[in-house]
Amino acid sequence: MFAFVFSTLALQSLLNAYSTPWSSTAVPRGYRLSLYLLTFAGVVFRSELAILVGTLTLYLFVTRRISITKIIIPAGLAGAVIGLLCTIPIDSFFWQSFPLWPEWTAFYYNTILGHSADWGVSPWHFYFANALPRLMLNPATYLLCIPIAVLNGATRRRSLDLLVPILSFVGLYSLLPHKEWRFIIYVIPGLTAIAAAGAAWIWTRRAKSIVYAFLSFTLAVSVLVSFAASTALLAVSSLNYPGGEALYQLYGQKGLEHGRRNTVHLDNLACQTGATRFLENHNANQTILDVLEAQKALNNRAWTYDKTEEPEKLHDPMFWDQFKFALTERPEKAIGSWETSWVAYGFSGVRILKPGEKSGGTVVPLDDVGWEEYMAKRWTSRVAAMWKRVERLFRESVFRGWWAEVKMEPKVWLLTTTERIGDGL
Repeated sequence: MFAFVFSTLALQSLLNAYSTPWSSTAVPRGYRLSLYLLTFAGVVFRSELAILVGTLTLYLFVTRRISITKIIIPAGLAGAVIGLLCTIPIDSFFWQSFPLWPEWTAFYYNTILGHSADWGVSPWHFYFANALPRLMLNPATYLLCIPIAVLNGATRRRSLDLLVPILSFVGLYSLLPHKEWRFIIYVIPGLTAIAAAGAAWIWTRRAKSIVYAFLSFTLAVSVLVSFAASTALLAVSSLNYPGGEALYQLYGQKGLEHGRRNTVHLDNLACQTGATRFLENHNANQTILDVLEAQKALNNRAWTYDKTEEPEKLHDPMFWDQFKFALTERPEKAIGSWETSWVAYGFSGVRILKPGEKSGGTVVPLDDVGWEEYMAKRWTSRVAAMWKRVERLFRESVFRGWWAEVKMEPKVWLLTTTERIGDGL
C-alpha cells in the first residue's frame, strides 16, 4: 500500500500539470515530480510500477509534453538512485542479507525466470473483465461516467490523457500469465478521476432534462449502494488472514517458553494470509550491525521461521524433525507425530439461503456459536451478532425466507509436535 500512496501522489502532480497553463514553470516541475515518485515507488515498493512509468513517459513524450534531457532523465535518475539508497540498506537489515534489492529479486524470479505462473494463471482479459469492475465496485463508473467523460468534447482531452497510459499499463501487464488485482490497483484513482468528470457533467445538467435528472438519481443511488457494499466487504476482508491469526494464537499458547528455542514451519497459504515477517517474534532488539553478522544473529534467535517450498524437502521425514510447530494448509502432509493445537478459519464466500434452508454443511457460517467464541474479542464478532439480529427481524417478514450468510472454513492448522526435538525444546 505504500506504493499506492506514492502512485496517488504522482497522479496528483500529473493532474496539476495538466490543469496549469503551458507557459507556467510549474508544468514541467509537475511532470518531473510525477515520474520521480513513480520511479521511486517502483524501485522501493512495487516493481510493476516500472511498466506504468514506461507507458506514462511514452505518452507524455509522444504528445510533446516532456523532453528527454530536462524531465525524463532527471526524474528517472533521481528516483532510481534515491530509491536504491533507501531500499538496499534498509531491506538488507531486515532480511539479514547484504546486499539485497527485494523488488529486483522478485522481478527476476517471477518475470524473467517465469515462476509467477507457479501461483496460477488467468486469461488475458482477466484485468478488464474481472479485476477492474470489482475494484471500481460501482458499475455506473465504468458503464456510464467514463464513457461520457471520453465522448464529451469538454472533458475528452484530459480524460484521454489519463486513460491512454492507464489502459496501456493494464494491457501490457495482461501479457503476464499470472494475474492479481493488486498488481493494477494503482490505476483506480485515475479511473475514478475520469469517472468524476463524467459524473460532474451529468449532475450539473440534472435540471435541464428528465434524462439528466434520471441519470443523476441513478448516480446518487449507486453511490449509496456502493458505500453499503464497501462497508460490508470491509468486515469480510478482515476474515482473510488465517495465517496471521494462527501465528498470533501460537504466541499466546499456555506453557509456551518464549526464551527457549522455538522452530516454526510456515507453508505458502500461511505466509499469504498474514504470517509475515512483521509478526515474527525476536528475543532481543536488533541493531544495524546485525546485518554484518547475519548468521550469528540468526543463530542467537529464540524463534526460527522456515518457509521452505521445495517438494523434495517437504517429502523428507528428516526435514520435519527440526520443527516444534507448523502452520499449514494441509496437516496430513506434515510428516511425523503432530497434534492440532488450533485451527484458523477464513472467509469462504457468501451463500444464498433459500426459504426454509438452514446454514450448515462443511463450512461454518460467520454467526456460528463456535466462531463467535473465537472472535469474542474482535469487532467482527459484533458485526456477526448484528447480522444475526437483522436476520431474525427481516428474513421472514421482508425477504420471505431468503437470506445471505458469510461462510467460514478451516484454512490454517496450528500443529505442535508430540516428540522432543533439538536441544532446548
